[in-house]
Amino acid sequence: MHNKDRLAPPMTLSGNGSTRRQLLLSSAATLGAGLAAATTAWAFPDDGISRNAEAIHQEPVFKAALQRIYEALTDAQQFQKLILLSEAGKSLDAKSKPAQISRELGGAFSLFGGYVTGRQLALVPNQRIVQAWRAGSWAAGSFSIARFELVSQDPGTKLVFDHTGFPPGQAEHLAKGWQINYWQPLAKLLT
Repeated sequence: MHNKDRLAPPMTLSGNGSTRRQLLLSSAATLGAGLAAATTAWAFPDDGISRNAEAIHQEPVFKAALQRIYEALTDAQQFQKLILLSEAGKSLDAKSKPAQISRELGGAFSLFGGYVTGRQLALVPNQRIVQAWRAGSWAAGSFSIARFELVSQDPGTKLVFDHTGFPPGQAEHLAKGWQINYWQPLAKLLT
């Protein structure tokens, strides 16, 4: 055997007799285990979509033209009437702090005595309203997205509603709130 074919004796790097190769393999294994643990804490499927975010989708139908529904949701005086017909309107300070609704893109709104606030993100007359929407009990700066899409449907209008981005654990409460504080009083207002 030639000298060049001989392997050099393992070089120890620590006082416990570990070789460089053992130390590197040990470090790599430790790092790999740490990365594996870290990725399971925030793992997403390969498509990058979270499957556990809560969302609300509702499709109430009203016996009214879509223009009337759009006006009721974007006009402060009409919305105030809706509030007074709602469950929340019975308990909140809705009379002393009436609804305020900007009809300008980016404009603010304040509803239910100031308990619900936000900004108008999209306003397409008689078709669509998209709002950055928040409840007063949420952490400061927390906003969700409420999207109202109006679809003409004989003999009235279907409102396709989607609510996303709200704090975890709020879906059931919010879904009920949309029913008793928006859709039911809106149906009464429009009759």
